[in-house]
Amino acid sequence: MIEVQNIGLKLNQRDILKEINLKLESGKIYGLVGNNGSGKTMLMKCICGFVKPTFGEIVVDGRRIGKDVDYIPNCGIIIETPGFISYYSGLKNLKVLASIKNKISIEQMKDTMKRVGLDPNLKLAVKKYSLGMRQRLGLAQAIMEEPSYLILDEPMNGLDREGVEEMRKILLSLMNSNRTMIIASHNAEDIKVLCNQVYRLDNGIIELYDM
Repeated sequence: MIEVQNIGLKLNQRDILKEINLKLESGKIYGLVGNNGSGKTMLMKCICGFVKPTFGEIVVDGRRIGKDVDYIPNCGIIIETPGFISYYSGLKNLKVLASIKNKISIEQMKDTMKRVGLDPNLKLAVKKYSLGMRQRLGLAQAIMEEPSYLILDEPMNGLDREGVEEMRKILLSLMNSNRTMIIASHNAEDIKVLCNQVYRLDNGIIELYDM
């Protein structure tokens, strides 16, 4: 479970997040909606441990982010544009990332690439990938180690209609393993199809949103 306990974030004298309280349970997909600058991405960064809230705490499975652990454990993440080593192939990029924990085999990496619609044998450098291919690779790195948590900021960005349908099916299939997933999207249809519960952020204030 992820518990967001009364967090606030102030940057450059501006309140980015205001007294956010959430309890996010396993086995559910939670949606975040709101205009640009509403605080969605900053909330995700706080949950991940990338940004420290000005006050309040984030607790994941009983451990406080920034105190008991630096970052959210066992989590797959896409926030903003996924970054890769541009002159490496997709598979080589995944090998580099997987070497940090050494949890999965090359075959598992290849299987994950196939799952998101990429050819693991393609030698093309990532700098020559289309935006949609880069987004697919971003999802591959997020899910390849079978994390308990997924935090995905605009995961459908750059995908065509067919690609969006494929990604929705993949994300829904992942919930069979009792994960917790948070998705931010500007696409109302993504949120409607995927999410069990939706929250709207407006000027740093969060509220339950009825789609």
